[in-house]
Amino acid sequence: MAKPKEEPPKGAPAWQSTFADLMNLLLCFFVLLFSMSSIEKEKFEAVAASFSQAFSIFDGGEIAFGEGALVGDGVSQLNELNIYVNSMGTSEDKTKEKEHDKEEDYDKQEEALKEQMAASEKLAEQIAEALMATGITDVVELNFTSQYVQLTLQGSILFDSGEVTIKDEGKPILDKLGVILERYAGGTIEIEGHTDNVPMHGAKYSNNDELSSGRALSVFNYLIETTGLDPARIMHTGRGEYMPVATNETPEGRAKNRRVEIRIYNPLSPMY
Repeated sequence: MAKPKEEPPKGAPAWQSTFADLMNLLLCFFVLLFSMSSIEKEKFEAVAASFSQAFSIFDGGEIAFGEGALVGDGVSQLNELNIYVNSMGTSEDKTKEKEHDKEEDYDKQEEALKEQMAASEKLAEQIAEALMATGITDVVELNFTSQYVQLTLQGSILFDSGEVTIKDEGKPILDKLGVILERYAGGTIEIEGHTDNVPMHGAKYSNNDELSSGRALSVFNYLIETTGLDPARIMHTGRGEYMPVATNETPEGRAKNRRVEIRIYNPLSPMY
């Protein structure tokens, strides 16, 4: 009589049960690791939204959290995520701060400029009154900027053509200007000599640069000799033909360009 066949045992093989138990243990282990990491829901949602807008990922919102790379990469990536979250908005905030600082600096500069202009205007009014009192308004031109008040004398009043020696008829004018400078110039004074563009021929000075420098120096020396002004506070320089105030194509324009400028810096000017 034939031996009956043995039926295979019912249920899953023993190895499969062991493997399933192992997988459950691993799952519990990673869930435990995840639960030990610190991440706030609101921060993560903000990061997820940022990633979605910038890189078109995490389209599934919170679903992507379960299926995405964050969990698979473990705690290290979560820590990096936390660092990223904490730094979110920093660049934008810094940009806004810089723009705000620029606006504040601009406002401060505008306010300082207004104050300097007001100081120059006040000084110009005082000097204008002094010029009228001394009777030399017809030979001295007055202008002002936010930095200084400028007194301009035509070169023909002070010098002969091609010369740097002050004419006798020009000295009384400088004497009156010296009194005004002593009274109102408490800071820096700048003397500039200017010429036209006609080349020098057969004169003591070889070019207009030397001529303009020599004339500025002559005015400087005269003021030092006849006033109590501090020489350390007076600058003198020649600008030659390079800063004309009129055309050099006409005799009238060239006459205007031959001039001496005396600048009186106001107390709010950096040059004071």
